[in-house]
Amino acid sequence: MSQSTQPKLPARDVAEMLDSLVASEGTGAHPHVRSGALSSGVQAMRNLADAVHFLCLLHGRYPGVIDHAARKAVDPASRQWMDEAADAFAQERAFLSKIAAAVGPVPSTQGQAQSESAVGAQCKALDMLAESDRHGCAVGAAIALTLDWRTIRVLLDISAQRLDMNPPRCSLPDLRDTARLAATIADSPAVERAMVFGAQQLITQHSGLWDLLAARAASRHDA
Repeated sequence: MSQSTQPKLPARDVAEMLDSLVASEGTGAHPHVRSGALSSGVQAMRNLADAVHFLCLLHGRYPGVIDHAARKAVDPASRQWMDEAADAFAQERAFLSKIAAAVGPVPSTQGQAQSESAVGAQCKALDMLAESDRHGCAVGAAIALTLDWRTIRVLLDISAQRLDMNPPRCSLPDLRDTARLAATIADSPAVERAMVFGAQQLITQHSGLWDLLAARAASRHDA
């Protein structure tokens, strides 16, 4: 009697799924970002400043998502991608910190303590995700971060340009190298599911952050 097994998706499909997930549910798809509130209008710079400071709380820490995931990478191919991604994101953290220092204080907004507490909870959730022992979960989160960061980086570049700063080149791994990593890691249906789960959870935290920033912008507008 033959035993039925779950068919394995081609690894390239895993990379495509992650890319599609980020495109459909990530930063670029969020209504607050799509509304132009961060790029146009009299409140755009305040909204950008708010975003920069809260992004700094979420991703300006070391070790971060990619650093934690890198510690779990054992095979040479994923080790190389993780090392390159970790080094590149260290530069992104430095850039983010420079913008946060240049943009000035966090815009005065009602419920500041609650907002910071909410992001603190997100930080803990990301740490748990990136330190997960479920094989594929941490790397899925790391991949999603590098993919979604490209949209976030556009917003950071806008902030930098308005502050007369020259944005450095973003050196995060490109899509081809990321797809190659997925091909290396996704060697079973269970790992594929774990990678997608890690990516989904990372994007959920980013979406929650943008929900918070949208609410803060609305609160300042109504004040």
